[in-house]
Amino acid sequence: MTGAGPLFQDHVAGGFGWRERPGEAGAGALPLVCLHGIGSEARAFDALAGALHAGLRVIAWEAPGYGPSAPLPQDWPEPADYADALARLADGLGLGQFWLLGHSLGTLIGAAFAARHPDRVAGLALVSCAQGMGVAPGSPLPARAQARIDDLERLGPAAFACARAPRLIHEPARHPELVAAVAAGMARVRLPGYAQAVRMLASGDLAGQAAALRVPSCVFVGAEDVVTPPAQSRAVWDALPAPARRHYAELSDTGHAAPQQAPAALAAQLTATLLHPGGAQP
Repeated sequence: MTGAGPLFQDHVAGGFGWRERPGEAGAGALPLVCLHGIGSEARAFDALAGALHAGLRVIAWEAPGYGPSAPLPQDWPEPADYADALARLADGLGLGQFWLLGHSLGTLIGAAFAARHPDRVAGLALVSCAQGMGVAPGSPLPARAQARIDDLERLGPAAFACARAPRLIHEPARHPELVAAVAAGMARVRLPGYAQAVRMLASGDLAGQAAALRVPSCVFVGAEDVVTPPAQSRAVWDALPAPARRHYAELSDTGHAAPQQAPAALAAQLTATLLHPGGAQP
């Protein structure tokens, strides 16, 4: 299942940044597109990509307003606005159909894209589901959402990351290298992109989005996730229409940053239940 594959490459074009592991020539598999969380970056998927088959092309975007990607024009974007941005990136890369994985905030974007473009999504993986808060755009932000923006402005990115990163890893004291990796990615968030993402999260309703999905979908979550607990991901799974349900699993000894804390376990689940060479269905 695993393989080192070609080296990762960073790209910038058309207002987007993305990180890519090219697939093996002639492998024929559909690419996997990965969408990171609110305090993360494309590099967060390196370990997962390395645990997947070397022939699989893996593309991890830098969300609008993250890394070199331009922020969205909307002050308060909704999941559909990010889905439209993803469509622009996919079009620019010449992608037709592909596998799609969203982690945390990326689950809202992935579900929105799959609902709008079901013909382009061979299968959808929702990892560590961010349910959203169902707030109407333009309304006052809930206190916990506003605190994210205020803390980033008050502390600065580095101190902000140091304060928040340990919660994303199960038993952080035992895994200082993982905490450091998560913190390094979080320290690169900036305004206005982060504030836009916070507002999108506030207005999201992932369970409601899931109810409209028709593509094969899997839900995975760390069993010890304290940021988006398993009950939250289970609620999204329960909201999926029966024809769309492919698989639900909780990853043991894993916190919120599942692609970084349990890349091999997540890769095994993806390979067994969603990804198939050449795009063939089981």
